[in-house]
Amino acid sequence: MEVATFEARAAAGRADEYDDLLALLLDHASSIEAEELAREIATACLGGNHLWQDLGLPDRQRLSEMLDEHFHTLFLKNVANMKWKKFFYKQLCERMEVNACRSPSCAICVDYDHCFGPEVPGSRAM
Repeated sequence: MEVATFEARAAAGRADEYDDLLALLLDHASSIEAEELAREIATACLGGNHLWQDLGLPDRQRLSEMLDEHFHTLFLKNVANMKWKKFFYKQLCERMEVNACRSPSCAICVDYDHCFGPEVPGSRAM
C-alpha cells in the first residue's frame, strides 16, 4: 500500500485507528523487523481487502507465518483462526472493553462465516 493512500485515509479520520493498530502490534513484537512490519500491517488494515491481499502477499498462510515469526504472542491468541484483520479489531475492542459483536459468542453468531470462513483470492473483506 502506498504512503499517499494511508495519508488520505488518515486525513479522513482514521489516524487514531492506525495508532491503535500499531500499538497492538508493537505490544507483541518479537523480532528486530517487527517495528517496520507493524507499520505496514497497520496501514494495510485500513485497506478494503483481506489483510494478506492489502499487504501484497500471495495468500493467508504467508501472512500467518509472518505474524507467527514477528508477532508471536499475538499470533498465539488467535486460537480459533479468525481472519486476521477481524481478529486485530476484535483485540482492539477487547482492549477498550467494548463489545461490538452482536452475539455473546462467536460460535452462535450469524456473522460467523464472515470472520472465520475461507479467504478466497479476488474476494473482498467484509
